[in-house]
Amino acid sequence: MSSVEFRKDLFADERDDNLQEIGKPTRRQDILGHVTGRSPYYDDHLFDGLLHMRCVRSPHHHARIRSIDTSQAERMPGVVRVVLARDVPNNLNTLLSLINFGKDEEKLIQDTKVAYAGEPVAAIVAETEAQARDACAAVRVDYEVLPHVLDPEASLKPDAPVVNEVYPNNTFDYHDLYDHQKLRFGDVEKGFSEADHIVEGEYQMSPIEQAPIETCGAIAAPETNDRFVCYTSTQALFFSLGTTAKLLNMPSSRLHFVGGTVGGGFGGKVDSIVEPLSVLGAVLTGRPVKFMWDRAEEMQVGAPRGAERWRIKDGVARDGRILARAFTGFFDAGAYTRLSSYAIIKCTGHIPGPYSIPNVASNVYCVFTNRTPATAMRGFGITGVDFAIECHMDKVAEAVGLNPIELRILNAYRDGDMKPHRRLAKNTALIECCQVASQKSGWAISADAARQSSLTGGGGTRAEIPESITDSVGRIGERRRADIPTEPGVGAASKGRVAAGTQGIPIVAAAPQDEDMITDPGRMGFRHAPAASPQPRTTPSAPVPAAPVPPAAAPAAAPVPPQHAVAPQPSAAQPVAPQPPQAAPDPAPAPYKPEQPFSRGVKRPGVSRFLSGSRRR
Repeated sequence: MSSVEFRKDLFADERDDNLQEIGKPTRRQDILGHVTGRSPYYDDHLFDGLLHMRCVRSPHHHARIRSIDTSQAERMPGVVRVVLARDVPNNLNTLLSLINFGKDEEKLIQDTKVAYAGEPVAAIVAETEAQARDACAAVRVDYEVLPHVLDPEASLKPDAPVVNEVYPNNTFDYHDLYDHQKLRFGDVEKGFSEADHIVEGEYQMSPIEQAPIETCGAIAAPETNDRFVCYTSTQALFFSLGTTAKLLNMPSSRLHFVGGTVGGGFGGKVDSIVEPLSVLGAVLTGRPVKFMWDRAEEMQVGAPRGAERWRIKDGVARDGRILARAFTGFFDAGAYTRLSSYAIIKCTGHIPGPYSIPNVASNVYCVFTNRTPATAMRGFGITGVDFAIECHMDKVAEAVGLNPIELRILNAYRDGDMKPHRRLAKNTALIECCQVASQKSGWAISADAARQSSLTGGGGTRAEIPESITDSVGRIGERRRADIPTEPGVGAASKGRVAAGTQGIPIVAAAPQDEDMITDPGRMGFRHAPAASPQPRTTPSAPVPAAPVPPAAAPAAAPVPPQHAVAPQPSAAQPVAPQPPQAAPDPAPAPYKPEQPFSRGVKRPGVSRFLSGSRRR
């Protein structure tokens, strides 16, 4: 029996078996270009008079910049422009400022203090790449080397050097209250006291470089209408456009960003570092500028998946039920935030994994060190904590003497269980996945475990929100004054209590702007979707109130579709009142059509006057 047939067997009631793509050998739309070598990459665009940019980078993990002498580099053959921090119009940014999350803390080019080895302190624009490299070697920087810290827990100590002055405690600030992200559900200390076994473990993941075949880079050029085009390998085109507009203090309407084929990214091409510099070079020189990392730069300053360290402590009953679980997590963000602060939110939303545990507490830290800033890579924020959780589940199974698959089935979420985030579990399937895995691998499980289902056994008392114990340990700035514990609840002088059943602040999604934006689940094949009404629908003059939903069962972020009333049909015994004549509706306006189409020559608006062709034919 194939895996597709297994899925049909397990999820037959979820969806009609009329899918058009899944399970079929559908061709990728870009496969022909890939196998024939004709897929266009950003580096395939050819420009007349193309200049090349290279960066002068710090050799130190942490150092103060006393002075930068570029006089010799400026006189070298082929050098067109030396770019320093003073040339960046708005030289301070953080990637997630575009969604109003975090403080601006990273400079495009440094002029005061470098915080990691490889941080740029100047850029050289020259006629050839070799000339740009020679000029970079001629720049003289006077550094005052400072103490550095490379371990996240050492960075939390009161005497640790300050990595990032915007966050002087070496931690990202959450909710303007704490130096970490908290999660509290139930009473873990009580759960530990009731347990027959206490199982503890520490798990660590090193930084991982994405190592794409195509290194990060961009080519920018002036356009004829006071705009700048940028061909880039970014994975986040609008992030790159917004970041460039902010750093260069330029309206985004003056920027024309062109993405396309990415030669490998895996999350490592979302930081939008190369695009602002290439566009800045084009602004300062009036010519096309290419800024492309070589392999050494990609490996040194390309932002990796950050290192993670997890400590998990479980209180387990004799029969294998996990009664309490405490997490302490450290994310090594490197010198600047980039996307690490978001990864902490993701992982906290994922804790405690796919397991129903009545008492959960976690402290997760986004810590700054003098390492290369970290960024996204393949499920970052989830992958590391999942690795730690599943390693720990095997350790628990060994401690209590249970089959590791049966331990997972015993503790897995069922539909209707309450998660520590005060949301009900639904569409759960870990039990079925474990059963299929045991069957495929020939790993025997008991008949009782084979009979379990994610559709039964959940809800009831498992859907209740318990009284939860809180604490205020780890307020912003406390660790600079004293060496306080990092574990959840440890060292709390006073503890608070949140009453049982407290749901929290609901998050309500914005209503659709138009009725046509509402998805009809029935058309997507879901059997349990309500059938569409065959009668014509009219919007009532007064809104129809929705039926009340119990707080514990209300989905947090589900958009509420607008209510519609069905026009009442007159009965045979009821006379029909005459209706006034209806005015003819106004005709729909004709779609816009220009009087004359744009010409196809290179002089048309929006095209760089330097563009001379492409390598791909």
